[in-house]
Amino acid sequence: MAVKNNYVCSLGLTIDLIGGKWKLMILWYLIEDSKRFGELKKSIPNISQKVLTEQLKELESSQIISRKVYATVPVKYAMTAYGESLIPLIHDLCDWTKQYASENDIEISGD
Repeated sequence: MAVKNNYVCSLGLTIDLIGGKWKLMILWYLIEDSKRFGELKKSIPNISQKVLTEQLKELESSQIISRKVYATVPVKYAMTAYGESLIPLIHDLCDWTKQYASENDIEISGD
């Protein structure tokens, strides 16, 4: 989602920056270490290459992740300081989700 210059509510900007189906999941897999495109694709098998590329570009243009180009190996994606500042929030969201799932008989596999 393109970031605008004016928002009525701060959550509108938050949703544009990290909302959608895939961005938080991409950030989740970048918490531990930087990853190559193929590693991210393997970690998130239901995302298409096109959508992964678009989401990575949006996160990079928002300065939440960085893209490091190497001469001999594929590029790597890593969290920037902005991205790293989201880590506690992502963990809190995961904890909240697990509690919600537990209380509502929803199974989560793969965490």
